[in-house]
Amino acid sequence: MTTKAPASILESSTDSLEKTAYGIVADIPTQEPNDRNRLGYCLWAWLTEHRGSLEQVVHASGVRSSLSNEEIVGIIRKRLEEKGIKAT
Repeated sequence: MTTKAPASILESSTDSLEKTAYGIVADIPTQEPNDRNRLGYCLWAWLTEHRGSLEQVVHASGVRSSLSNEEIVGIIRKRLEEKGIKAT
């Protein structure tokens, strides 16, 4: 039996939508890291497709946090505006 080295991982560029989405939600308190990953993924999908509202993004992610969904939406909206992205 032979063992191969794992495949290398290519990092996204610092100005990519992926880095932006995951960076925006990086310090939102969640019960588990996977909650934050789902929230980041849903935000990335919203940034690429602009379907629905930010409220729907947070609800669809099923994020479990000590913050309310409204507080999370407020944080995300503020950070998007700081990056020059209009959040409708």
